[in-house]
Amino acid sequence: MYRFYYSFIFLLSVNLFAQDFARVDYIILQGIEQKFYPGAQLLIGNEKEIIYYKNYGRFTYDNDSPEVSDSSLFDLASLTKVIATTSAIMKLYDEGKISLNDFVSEYIPEFHSFGKDSIRIINLLLHNSGLKRWFPFYTNSKSKKDVVRFICEMELDYEPGTNYTYSDLNMIILSEIVEKVSGKPFDKFCEEEIFSPLGMSNTFFNPPDTKKKNCLPTEDDKYWRFKLIQGEVHDENASLMNGVAGHAGLFSNAKDLFLFMRMMLNRGVYEDLRRETVYPVYINLFKSETVDLFTSKYKTNRYENFRALGWMTKPVQQPEVRTQCGFLISENSFGHFGFTGTSVWCDKERKLIIIFLTNRIYPTRENDGITKIRPELNDEIIKTLFNN
Repeated sequence: MYRFYYSFIFLLSVNLFAQDFARVDYIILQGIEQKFYPGAQLLIGNEKEIIYYKNYGRFTYDNDSPEVSDSSLFDLASLTKVIATTSAIMKLYDEGKISLNDFVSEYIPEFHSFGKDSIRIINLLLHNSGLKRWFPFYTNSKSKKDVVRFICEMELDYEPGTNYTYSDLNMIILSEIVEKVSGKPFDKFCEEEIFSPLGMSNTFFNPPDTKKKNCLPTEDDKYWRFKLIQGEVHDENASLMNGVAGHAGLFSNAKDLFLFMRMMLNRGVYEDLRRETVYPVYINLFKSETVDLFTSKYKTNRYENFRALGWMTKPVQQPEVRTQCGFLISENSFGHFGFTGTSVWCDKERKLIIIFLTNRIYPTRENDGITKIRPELNDEIIKTLFNN
């Protein structure tokens, strides 16, 4: 009897200790003190609920700057690639409107020169299409139509499917396919098919004027727009495309992103909070097998791949390079990072979601201190929760 009692007390004490996030807070606050970012949001959750949530710092380093709060919004940068673009492709795939092996030229006939006629949708998702990593379209184009035309006329860097280059261009073309197939503007499709059903009321392209003051500023642009960027997308190419692009442009906060990531962790299932019923109503945003397919490391034949479809997975640990998702996160995980200092990561094995948002590029993009914080932060969260 006493043996059981002391065992119970021991387990209880371990559980209580596991919920002490003081060390996690310290790591994030150290980042602010070292001016790696002025403000941040952290959310830790599982498939059911939020475990820990906190706001840190201010919009800028000024003492009179607004404090980060629940109403604050972040420029998600490349998280747009997965929260919006990859999800939109998943939706069309689920509905049988596209196949991953469809040639891109079936939807964009101009996309055929210089070997691009062999590029399939799956090549865009895996970033092995051969398209260039990036191009400053904002220097020679005036609209999204110009950008797409320019991509169609580009030469490839390598034969599709033979190598890997993480590329904004892949996602720009995917968003164009979404518009061609759905017949809707990309932002409207994402709002109607993804954000609204999940109740993501603070997630959108081009924040309305009433929300702009809630957006943390990003860079003090001294070479193109010549102003502090706040409430409009930081990425120049996305700005050229009126703030709506497949690679960047989305604004959101940690609690909205948790609604999305919890749905993904639950393999496409979410609770419809709009239904006026006594009992919860659960609906599939995506088929479970589709979520499994898109969030699992995809095996390729001609090079060693460490990505899922659209999503990142845990890469091989390099002794000289700190893996940004952390060392302790399981191999069965997926996530993504954004240039502005944002990240989402999901450990499927541990049923763990980590969302960490910052505006690390204020006042300049040259600040990469967050790369020192993120691996340590993710590892500390896992140590705290699982007593590693």
